[in-house]
This record gives sequence, structure tokens and C-alpha cells, in this order.
Amino acid sequence: MDQQGVVKRRLAVLVGCNYPNTNNELHGCVNDVLAMKETLLTRFGFKQDDMEVLTDVPADSKLKPTGANIKAALRRMVDKAQTGSENILFFHYSGHGTRIPSVKPARPFKQDEAIVPCDFNLITDVDFRELVNQLPKGTSFTMISDSCHSGGLIDKEKEQIGPFSGVRSPAMETTTITSSRALPYKEVLDHLSSLTGISTSDIGTHLLELFGGDAGLKFRLPAMDLMDLLERERHVDSGILLSGCQADETSADVVSGGGKAYGAFSNAIQSVLKENKGALKNKELVIMAREVLERLGFQQHPCLYCSDQNADATFLSQP
Repeated sequence: MDQQGVVKRRLAVLVGCNYPNTNNELHGCVNDVLAMKETLLTRFGFKQDDMEVLTDVPADSKLKPTGANIKAALRRMVDKAQTGSENILFFHYSGHGTRIPSVKPARPFKQDEAIVPCDFNLITDVDFRELVNQLPKGTSFTMISDSCHSGGLIDKEKEQIGPFSGVRSPAMETTTITSSRALPYKEVLDHLSSLTGISTSDIGTHLLELFGGDAGLKFRLPAMDLMDLLERERHVDSGILLSGCQADETSADVVSGGGKAYGAFSNAIQSVLKENKGALKNKELVIMAREVLERLGFQQHPCLYCSDQNADATFLSQP
């Protein structure tokens, strides 16, 4: 509760995409968000009514993790945070990630990061930047993305823990089966092309044809308007991204010898939290998760993107 007696709200959106019965099927993403939901309730003071969970398993899930549904859930969370101050907003995503050609004029030969909802309506780094820009001053938005190419998913957020030093990890245990949470750009493009029937390599054309106004900002705004949005005054201390890997790496989806399925990064975070009951700084959590993954032989290196102040802030302001 703040000095004016307004309750600080703890709000969360949790998204798990397993893409069942498709060529892109994963196995641990829904388990990741269900485990995180329990952790938020029991350790971090979140309430059931202040969380939205979107999964594509079981098949009759009430709220599918489509691009439009995910963005709508995030908007509802931000709207709830407009009253009061110092609210804690949290978004956990487990699923496929991809990289797409940049449409930013200053980056003609670069790639940008995106997550892949179950309907392939991509949500990009620009969408997350626009969301963070809307936050009232003092409210934080913490994002865990256990997906491939997740480094940099909040555009223009400062890199605090980035490229790996290059020490080789030990070999993976043979009883563990892993797959990548990456969808190559060509596979995304081919899938969208098969739906639209349009012969073009411009992914924005397909997304606009399929999703119209629900497509990401990157595909709807002219280049100059896009740059204006990115350069608007923003609360530089609001966004906190804990990514499962670097922008040029993949994140592992794991099925252990005992049949348990999970994301390597999500599982590492749960392990660190169980081993450390006290409050952890954001940078401590990422460094410890890196150490867990290295010890287990995973070839991915979690990163932290946020302001200097939030690097030293307590993860989710643990009560």
C-alpha cells in the first residue's frame, strides 16, 4: 500500500503455447506457466483474480493464446494499473520465438525479435515497447520470455546481462530429450503464405491480410510513424526483460527421462527460486539461472534488459 493508502496491485498474464497436433508442437510450455502461476500465488503475493492464463492445451481452453487475445490480455492488465502507483505487472511467455527482417529505417539489414502465438499473429519487440510506454510512472513491467531469439524483445531496453563469455558447457545427459523453441523465418512465412494464398515474401502483407487491425504495430504503421512511436518520451525504468537466451540463440524445450516436460529456462528459474527463499535481485536471478543451465549442459544463455536501477531491484518486488 502506498502513502496515499492505494493498494499496490500485482497483475499477471501467463501464456503457454504447445501448438498441439502440428509440425511445430512443443511439450513443456503449458507446464511452465502453470508452475509459474503457483509460484506467483504462494511466494509473490499475487491473487487468482488478478491473473489471466492463456494456453492451447487442453484443446477446449476458454481463452486461446492467439495474437489478438494475448495483446488484449496485456492491455487489460495495463488498464488496471492506471489507478494507484507502483503496481507490479508480470508477463510470462513460453512458446516459439522467431526473427524477422527489420522494418526500421535505421536497421535495413538487421533482424527483429518476435514471439509466435498459436495463430502465428506475431507480437514483436515494438509491440512490447509500445506497451511499456503506456505504463503510469512508478509501475513496473517484468517479462519472462522462454522462447528462442528472446533477447531484445522489449525494443530499446538497455542490455544489462548480454553476450556469453564463450566457456563451453558440459555435454547434455543422454536421458534428456530436447527440441528448439525456434521457428525459422521461412517456416513462419511459408505457413502464413499457405493461409493467404498470396505470393510475396513480405510477411507484413500476409499478417495484414489475415489479422487486419489485430496485426502488430510493426506491420500496420508506416516506417516514419513507427520511428516516431519508438522515439516518444517513455519511462525508461519501467520495462524488465528476462530472456531465455540471447537474440541469436535458441531456447530448449525439454522432456526428461521421467517424462516431465518443461522449458529449460523456466525450470532453471523455478530451481533458483526454490533454492533461495529470500528476495533476489533481477540480475542475481538471471546469473543464477545461467549457472543452472550451464551446469546441466544447455547451450543457451539468459539475458537481462532493463535500467541500471531495475537490474538491482528485487524480482517482482517480493514482499
